[in-house]
Amino acid sequence: MASESEPLLQRSPDMSQYPTMFDPQSLVRKGFCPVHAGAPPLETHSLYYEQHGTGEKHVLLINGLNTNSFGWDFQVKSLAPTYSMLVFDNRGCGYSGYPAGRYTTSGMAEDIIVLLDHIGWTSLRQIHVVGASLGGMIAQELALRISSRIASLTLCVTTPGGMPWQNFPPFKGIQFLTTLLLTKEPEQKVPTVLKMLYPFAWLEENAANDPQQRTNRQVQTESYLRRVLFSPKQRIIGHVSQLAAALTHYVSPDKLRRISEAIPKVVILCGDEDSLVDLRHSRDLKASMPEAEFIQWKHTGHGIHSQRPTEFRDLLVRIFHEADTTQIIDVMTQ
Repeated sequence: MASESEPLLQRSPDMSQYPTMFDPQSLVRKGFCPVHAGAPPLETHSLYYEQHGTGEKHVLLINGLNTNSFGWDFQVKSLAPTYSMLVFDNRGCGYSGYPAGRYTTSGMAEDIIVLLDHIGWTSLRQIHVVGASLGGMIAQELALRISSRIASLTLCVTTPGGMPWQNFPPFKGIQFLTTLLLTKEPEQKVPTVLKMLYPFAWLEENAANDPQQRTNRQVQTESYLRRVLFSPKQRIIGHVSQLAAALTHYVSPDKLRRISEAIPKVVILCGDEDSLVDLRHSRDLKASMPEAEFIQWKHTGHGIHSQRPTEFRDLLVRIFHEADTTQIIDVMTQ
């Protein structure tokens, strides 16, 4: 088991085959965490992970559907100087393995617990968990299992789930996902990906603080194609299996209430122009999590942390601070 007292960079001889898109200067360690199952336990797959930064506060970022960890580029770059940032590829995507059998959000949450134990993040109220889309579903299951280890929980553009037919995205989202499944080349996927994640009007605007004065469409196209270069092509089985996990996800109102009561700070974040997750799902989360803070950003699509990266980062900093302040107050009043 790796621990934080071990050498800063954990590399097996073949790790050079797995280049990182993140800043190598902030890289603390990267590698593969073996995941076992059965009796006797046998390794079923492994999770690729990277830690950036050495801050006392620990942040876990959980990716969305069929998205590798490099989608958190801005958040890792901007937060690693202050926090310890942990990113990883979910099973069936990126550098991680493709285990046989059905994928579920509960099983993917169990993967994360193995990873956290592997790197030694086991203390009480140590981890700030951020999950987007499918990552938010996995984060709910994770919170059910290790709520005492979580300091804050941020659920972005996600859903508590229900029966599979209730979990289907709006019709436009179904069209987008089907098109992507049937499209082979990354360059051909770009127009569909952008329409799926971002509002049309925003894509046509000039990107903020871009020295080349490009549009958001141009910037996001370049960003997407750059991520593709740093990761193997996802197999169809991974695409379908992750989608199946999303469609079968369900955390009951009673369980959500328990999460809301147990974790010092919970935030539900959504946009008002989401093509993949209906806004009513975020409202359903809030209805079952009365202590949670509910935030809806205007003119914002499903790709919320990449459409509004600076606002997203600033929100996370506030959430982490308020969670830690709440814990201090709780200790003082005991």
